[in-house]
Amino acid sequence: MYDLTVVIPTFNERANVAPMVGLLTAALQGRAWEAVFVDDDSPDGTADAVRAIAETHDNIRIIQRTGRRGLAGACIEGILSSAARLCAVIDADQQHDETRLPLMMDLFIQGDLDLVVASRNIDGGSSEAGFSGLRHWGSDQATRLTRRALGITVTDPMSGFFMVRRSSFHQVAPQLQRAGFKILADMLALAGPRWQVREIPYSFRQRQFGESKMDRTVALEFLGLLIARKTGGLVSIKFVLFGLVGAVGVFVQLAVVGVVFALVPGQFAFAQGCGVAVAIANNFVLNNMLTYRDRALKGRAFLQGLASFYVVCAFGAVLNIGLADLVYGLLPVVNLASIAGAVAGAAWNFVASSMFTWRAR
Repeated sequence: MYDLTVVIPTFNERANVAPMVGLLTAALQGRAWEAVFVDDDSPDGTADAVRAIAETHDNIRIIQRTGRRGLAGACIEGILSSAARLCAVIDADQQHDETRLPLMMDLFIQGDLDLVVASRNIDGGSSEAGFSGLRHWGSDQATRLTRRALGITVTDPMSGFFMVRRSSFHQVAPQLQRAGFKILADMLALAGPRWQVREIPYSFRQRQFGESKMDRTVALEFLGLLIARKTGGLVSIKFVLFGLVGAVGVFVQLAVVGVVFALVPGQFAFAQGCGVAVAIANNFVLNNMLTYRDRALKGRAFLQGLASFYVVCAFGAVLNIGLADLVYGLLPVVNLASIAGAVAGAAWNFVASSMFTWRAR
């Protein structure tokens, strides 16, 4: 029986696997621990590298996920696979200081805690070595926004390095957003004042191998998380991204209609049709890249998905117009009726495309 499960989410981290196991072995000597690598089907063979080590290490195992991606979802699956009393989350790239893990474990023994967060933002902590100037500034801004928007008092809610009591984690697991990267902020927002939380300092180190997974999509998913939590979980991160893509589609449609109408004066219906057709294609491509990048369609499946998305949006347009007309008949307020139709159409497009166009494989 292990006292600690160390969850390590990975994507294209093959070169970091063996060094990470060595560092954990040295840091946790004399402790009963295991490490579970949760790999998002990395094309570089990360899962095979873990299996090779697991052949001679009973406390190393792999969860290889196919057809889905995302750090938050990987952390959730890793923790839920554990039978240990405590679970830690740490990156594979060696930027987190694994030597802090014994202290984190001891704090749970000394007090009735639910969570221990390794923070870069308290005395003794630092992120200077691991971040560029721009990323440091961005992290600071995201931290301030998260604490203010979600009412979190922890100094580093953006940390990806923490330890949680498994029984406490089960309290919030069903409501956690599986998309996105910032699972700690989501946990803290859901737990609120119920949890006893401690912070310890650590210094964020430079990545040893591979490339950072931070990109514009991660930033959008972060904003989606804030909106999801501010609405009490009524909307998901994916729905927020879907809505943002839809907003872009409106501008694309207007631009195309303007160009076509200028080229073919007097043919508004034709111009509108061209605008709608291009906007749907635009939305499909952006959703495939952003909203559903964990299920991104490629090759023949991409073309089939595009056709499916056109069908889904056609039904959404009918629902949009029909409901708007019904609402206007009951309460003749143009803006209200139009918004009601648009929301219904967007909800249909989101649900139907999730089920048919980007259905989980």
